[in-house]
Amino acid sequence: MKAFFLLIAIGIVTQSCVLPVSETTGAGYLNGFRSATPTSELEPMAHERGYWDGDAVEDPPLIRINRNEQKAYFYKGSQVVGMSPISTGTSKRATSAGTFKVTEKDIDHESSLYGVIRDLATGEIVNDDADTRKHRPGPGQVFEPAPMPYFMRFNGGVGMHVGHLPGYAASHGCVRMPKEMAVRFYEAASVGTPVIVE
Repeated sequence: MKAFFLLIAIGIVTQSCVLPVSETTGAGYLNGFRSATPTSELEPMAHERGYWDGDAVEDPPLIRINRNEQKAYFYKGSQVVGMSPISTGTSKRATSAGTFKVTEKDIDHESSLYGVIRDLATGEIVNDDADTRKHRPGPGQVFEPAPMPYFMRFNGGVGMHVGHLPGYAASHGCVRMPKEMAVRFYEAASVGTPVIVE
């Protein structure tokens, strides 16, 4: 009888742990799970989207990226006016700590290093993590650069942009954000805005 109630409890906990995939995270990380619900049918939870309350605040901007929390904070003066969940670089491709400044903004940026290699005849992706320094398209194939919308460069080739958020550090070094928060940060920051990565 105890085992029966334990199985019911496990089932309830398991069901409550299923989180919706936000529109900006995409379902790409669910490759192989054909029964995944399309992202357009799911509503992201509030904590996955972050928040913004900075439109009426006029103080100078500053962005603080906390790699341990996987969150980015937007300050105006000393006041936090926005927060976004993020995904920073993996341990092998870490997002470097330090104090930087936004040096470029590009709303339609594409990576010059990372993307996919697609077979032109079938349209199928033959390499979903292509690095132009290591992988070359074969005959009948093409390299397609990874889109990085609302890109804000702050450290060499590293920047903040719209991207997949699996809930942990997973990027090649950039700081990925959900679209609605990437747009907010992009619109509120200017070239020269300080960026602190800790």
